[in-house]
Amino acid sequence: MSKNVASKLGKGISPQQFIDTMTKNKEAFVDWSNRFEWQDESDQRFFEGLNSRDDLRVLILMADWCGDVVRNVPVVFKALEVTGIPTEVLVMEEHLDTMDEFLTMGGRSIPIVIIADASGQVLAQWGPRPAHVQEAMIAFKQANPDREAADYQEKLGETRQEMGRRYGEGTGYQQTIVKELRELLASI
Repeated sequence: MSKNVASKLGKGISPQQFIDTMTKNKEAFVDWSNRFEWQDESDQRFFEGLNSRDDLRVLILMADWCGDVVRNVPVVFKALEVTGIPTEVLVMEEHLDTMDEFLTMGGRSIPIVIIADASGQVLAQWGPRPAHVQEAMIAFKQANPDREAADYQEKLGETRQEMGRRYGEGTGYQQTIVKELRELLASI
């Protein structure tokens, strides 16, 4: 069944409003944003070329307390700001109905970038993190289906450390997000 987010279009806040109202992790969020640079001119040209598309809308399910939001959304904002595509933030706790339509492996993982047409028909989605980072969480969930297991939290902590290693110290992961978003947008 195809998803439609028409009822949510116009109900979110702007990326700048989200940043302005952040109560957690604002400094880190802004830092990752300031460190963003286009590494590949063809990527930048691709995103700028989307200015002619008036049929697309983007909704991003997110919250300021989430580490993946802090790392990933500044990149998404920077890539999308040159497209002219209307982009709105849906704060997860205020839009749980929408969050529950976009679960990741049965869980509420954010950020989720929802790309829809002007009528709200969902065309694609990205998130909650770059594929190479998400692979660690997928492997963990498959190997640890019992959330009540005695060692579940310990193994989850190890998995989060592994995801941190996969992100790396610098901004290299940001280009992975740009490439993944470009592939998604090029396919619609």
